[in-house]
Formats: sequence, structure tokens, C-alpha cells
Amino acid sequence: MKQDRPPDTVRAYLAALQRSMKAQGCKPGLIADAVSDCEEHLNNEIAMNPGASEADVLARVVETYGTPEEIAEEYKSMEAAITGPFPKTEGDRAVRPFGFFNVVRDPRAYGALMYMLLSLVTGIFYFTVVVTGLALSVGLFILIIGIPFALMFIGVCRVLGHVEGRIVEGLLAVRMPRRLPAPTPADERIWTQIKEALVDVRTWSTMFYLALMLPLGIAYFTIAVTGIAVSFGLTFGGIWSLITGRSEVQISDVPWLEHLLHTAPGLILATIVGILLFFIMLHVARAIGWLHGRIAELLLVRL
Repeated sequence: MKQDRPPDTVRAYLAALQRSMKAQGCKPGLIADAVSDCEEHLNNEIAMNPGASEADVLARVVETYGTPEEIAEEYKSMEAAITGPFPKTEGDRAVRPFGFFNVVRDPRAYGALMYMLLSLVTGIFYFTVVVTGLALSVGLFILIIGIPFALMFIGVCRVLGHVEGRIVEGLLAVRMPRRLPAPTPADERIWTQIKEALVDVRTWSTMFYLALMLPLGIAYFTIAVTGIAVSFGLTFGGIWSLITGRSEVQISDVPWLEHLLHTAPGLILATIVGILLFFIMLHVARAIGWLHGRIAELLLVRL
């Protein structure tokens, strides 16, 4: 639906673009990139025409660059044309193989499993950076070096949030912003920079996400390693015991189970259970990947 009156300020143009993209069902990460691109383009146009008013510049830009609705449609079309290893989405639901055993053909399950294994390392690193940076920022704030250090720490957190977003998009197939946060203008006063950083909710949500990754990373890594170890152990241990005719299982507290795993039917049963556990692990990984993608989208995407 076209607007009767074109926006006469950059803020109004970006707000109209954001509303239009949301109405068309675009993902928050795509909206963030589109708004950032348009803001940079519009500000450059205004800077190149210092003698004209903002409304006059925007009126000319709309004729050549397009209305917010047209830009929204263009970004949506470009995003739909991009192909990748993951199935495309219809609305908010991803096209996945259905059925218990068909999960083995879903690349999202393997991407999520890889993310779970990686999350312990990234979680420890992110948590260390956030805790150390906050402690030093507070401790050095009374010194001259404290303010520049705090601004540098906030910048590092934003970069880490962007890097994490690229990992999330690559492994969990959740559309995240592909542009780095816009740099602060060099001529902006230091106190203005501090105020903008402190009042920006994404500054704190990004720090919270980075700190949250430690407990989440421990949980994800534990679930992934336990699931893989148990399923592979039962599967290949059962097959190896059937081939060699020997079972090395020792379960002193459950004698009947130890006896069962020393018999051919018991080893076959253990192998089947191990295979089923592998499929269950893939389902669990896919579910965790979907849930974590929503968390990352909520805390890291800046609109």
C-alpha cells in the first residue's frame, strides 16, 4: 500500500521501511541490514547537498532510490533469490524432512549439533571478555583512561555480537545482520557517545547474551557429547561384541543387565537402542538450534 505523502525526514523514511518489511514478513536480521543500508545512503545524500533541506533531498531520493515500500519489496526479492545449504522457509516454518528417521537428512540438525559442540569454547571466551571488560571499566572509570576503555569495551562487545550472529546464521540457519554496527561519527562529543551507548538497549542485551553463552554452552556441550558418546558407544560396542564374540561390559550393580549384554539378543538390542538414540539426539539438537536461534534473534538483532 503506497503512502499518500512521502516521508520528509530520514527517521520517518526508515520507520516506514521497517513497518513495510515487517508487514511483508521479513526476518529481523534482513530488516536491520536494510535499515542500516538505507540510513547510510540517505545520510550520504544529505551530506552531498548541504544547501538543500532534508525534506527536499528526501523528495529527490524517493524518485530515484524508491519509496520505503519499493525498497522493502526489493530486499525481500533479493533475499528469496539467495540459495544455501538449508531448506527455504515458507512463512515462519522451515521446510524440513518430516518423520522420526527423516531427521538424518536435515542439514539443520547437523548444523545445530556442530554449534552445540562449539558453544563451550565460544561461551568461555565471551564470558571472559564481558566479565573482565565490565570489571575494568568500572574500576578505571575514575581515571582518564576509564572512559575510552569503556567505549572500546562496548565496541568489542558489538563486534563479538556480530561475529556470533554470523556463526548462528551459518550453523543454525537464522537470518542475522550481515553488516557491522555503524561506527560512531568522529566529530561526536565523548559524552554524547557515552550517553548513546548507555541508553542503547542492544548494548546491554548483547552483553547479556555473551555472558549467557557460558551456562548455555556448558549445557549444549554436555548434551551433545553425552548423546553422541552413548549412542555411538552402544551401537559400535554392540556390533564389535557381536563380531568378536566378547562383551567387555561390567555392570556390577545391575547383574541381570550385565548378563543380558553378554548374550547375542542383548547385544542386538543394545545396537538398536544406540541407533535410536542417535536419531533422538538429532531431534534434540534441531530443537535446541531452533530455540537458540530465537534467543539470538531477540538479543542480538538491533532494530
